[in-house]
Amino acid sequence: MHISSQFDSGAIEVLSADSPSDIRLHIRADNAAAFRQWFHFRVSGIAQQALTLRLLNAGECTYADGWHGYQALASYDRQHWFRVPTTYDGQVLTITHTPECDSVYYAYFTPYSWERHLDLIAQAAASPDVHVARLGTSVQGRDLDKICWGNGDKQVWIIARQHPGESMTEWLIEGLLERLLDAADPVARTLAQLATFHIVPNMNPDGAAFGNLRSNAAGANLNREWMTPSLEKSPEVLHVRNAMHASGVDLFLDIHGDETIPYVFIDGSEMIPGYATELIEKQAAFIARLLQISPDFQREHGYAPDRFSTEMLTLASKYVGYTFGCVSLTLEMPFKDNANLADNVYGWSAARSKRLGAALLDAVLTHCDASRR
Repeated sequence: MHISSQFDSGAIEVLSADSPSDIRLHIRADNAAAFRQWFHFRVSGIAQQALTLRLLNAGECTYADGWHGYQALASYDRQHWFRVPTTYDGQVLTITHTPECDSVYYAYFTPYSWERHLDLIAQAAASPDVHVARLGTSVQGRDLDKICWGNGDKQVWIIARQHPGESMTEWLIEGLLERLLDAADPVARTLAQLATFHIVPNMNPDGAAFGNLRSNAAGANLNREWMTPSLEKSPEVLHVRNAMHASGVDLFLDIHGDETIPYVFIDGSEMIPGYATELIEKQAAFIARLLQISPDFQREHGYAPDRFSTEMLTLASKYVGYTFGCVSLTLEMPFKDNANLADNVYGWSAARSKRLGAALLDAVLTHCDASRR
């Protein structure tokens, strides 16, 4: 038996792996920050052996309460991921599983690899309707790409994966792009006339490669850098923010995943000082339309509107809403499952994230069409 994590987004610390029934592990911290929650590793040489994997420091993780009701993901082929029995006693997260194959991968959520990201960019660029702009580079020199699509006046910005461990966000972008680039889709065809989309599928490529939860290679939480980004600490935010100021923003969606809340929800900008009543009404209309379109979405559970104080405008959606005077939303998906539509085999999944991305376009269309009129 061997445990490894030396691959894209791999992250685990092995304390003891002498017996399949007593595998002791630690969840590793981000490479340059104290955040910890993401794990992704391979166990090999263990077909038909009952494994008990104990992540001993789960209670010390950044969002330890998120382990309650959580079920880890496993895959044999790195394509199809399913949930496996997982328990949490307040300190130790225990995964029990008997693999059918000699090699099995475990992860906090279905990974979205850098290779798949590059394929996503390349496939989009092959479309005659797409322009791919390299905005700059990350701390470690990885390309920061923006996909530009559409010819309309409304400038729609969508970013994902500020927090690299929230891999469901790039799955959402993949589903959204597949629908946008479907020439037979009437929603996409209409949006092309109304709006210009600016899509950044991965805001934090270094953190994604490291297997970080929330920070980039310099240890910065990008979603606290929007007021004063710098080339040294947060070039990813600086480059995207500069591009936003060049184009303007009429609608902004920042896509995230939440470790604790088992629902899909939106955090709006109504708490921003001076936020216009008209924008609050447009925000409510967007949320109402998404509620009609996707049963995976709901608005009863989410964040308290007063959860941020002095740091409010350092967050992407609050900075953008305040600066550009537009509807500016944070969309959150669960790491666990959608408690309203539970799936015991897959939980919240890459596939459901993609379908939510496609559904978002109906709400975007309603918003852009109403703004035009």
